[in-house]
Amino acid sequence: MYKVLTLNKIDPQGLSHFPDEQYQIGNDFTDPDAIVLRSFNMHEMDLPASLKAVARAGAGVNNIPIDKCTAKGIVVFNTPGANANGVKELILAGLLLASRDIVGGIAWAKTLIGQGDQVPALVEKGKANYGGYEIQGKTLAVIGLGAIGVLVANAAQQLGMEVIGYDPYLSVSQALKLSNKIQVARTVESALGQADFISLNIPQTSETKHYICKEKMKLMKDGVKILNFSRGGLVNDADLADAIESGKVARYVTDFPDEDVLKMKNTICIPHLGASTEESETNCAIMAVDQLREYFENGNIINSVNFPQVDMERSGGMRVVVANHNVPNMVSQIASILGNEGANIQNMVNKNKNDVAYNIIDIDKKEMPEEVKSRLLAIEGVFMVRFL
Repeated sequence: MYKVLTLNKIDPQGLSHFPDEQYQIGNDFTDPDAIVLRSFNMHEMDLPASLKAVARAGAGVNNIPIDKCTAKGIVVFNTPGANANGVKELILAGLLLASRDIVGGIAWAKTLIGQGDQVPALVEKGKANYGGYEIQGKTLAVIGLGAIGVLVANAAQQLGMEVIGYDPYLSVSQALKLSNKIQVARTVESALGQADFISLNIPQTSETKHYICKEKMKLMKDGVKILNFSRGGLVNDADLADAIESGKVARYVTDFPDEDVLKMKNTICIPHLGASTEESETNCAIMAVDQLREYFENGNIINSVNFPQVDMERSGGMRVVVANHNVPNMVSQIASILGNEGANIQNMVNKNKNDVAYNIIDIDKKEMPEEVKSRLLAIEGVFMVRFL
């Protein structure tokens, strides 16, 4: 029986994908095998020795101590693309909010309460203060062409915008989904310099923190509108405040406001609603649960941020999974120990990601003494072994 600790409210439809006879779900386990969470901050959390996997029901994993998990052999999963449509739709709303003063107009209209029959005339008289511009024909730069960025780029193009995409790590699968009417820039400088609107769709890492700063803002058109529905730290608050004050940035729309941004003029602060749709929460939960099940039941790793992607059909017999540092002569040492136990390898796969190598080995034996696990763990560089 695997114990699954939930650190946030997780969609019940997703959790129902855990079969009751194999998994126990709760929010107070001290010795969980797995954790499922959304935005809970795990950085100050003591990771229990029993923990084998963490699944984030969402794409961002900056609330999870990745390096600490990797050192302990804990696989961290996320669910890229599961909430992409929900975020895309909110970004499109952000485009309209940035181009026309809808927020200001609504707030002003509420002040007319109590004016009775005069309201229609007052509306007609005051509406000129809340005009704006159409997005058709304007240029949108989409920075980051992952699952969300591609959807945003394609949708904006269909709305009549000129779209420029930039992503130095654009995958073949995502490129194939991108409309051929979208220009892909070779440099971020080129994309930023042509844009009337900029949508940030990149993860926040140590390399991308304050990605939008005064140096990049100097490249932008005067009066540019910036949409940040990825992470707040991608934009330098102090530089943003100066750019808004000078008129370089006409509007900043974000789904990740902090107090400094809340105080700035010409900002539209949305309370992290990007993936807060019923459909997104369900899709993310189902995807997270299915990935955990595949890992616990078959050793396969799908959508991990710290381990390589490995997926192999079972060949019968017992399955041995081993994680080790990516150094030479590891596979031969592992195979030697299994061979000394009379096990014949039926199929195997070895993949690596940065310093982590992961092996799935199917043998013809139905079981293996537990002390073999200890011998495998005694190999210098091996940090995780499981028998399935």
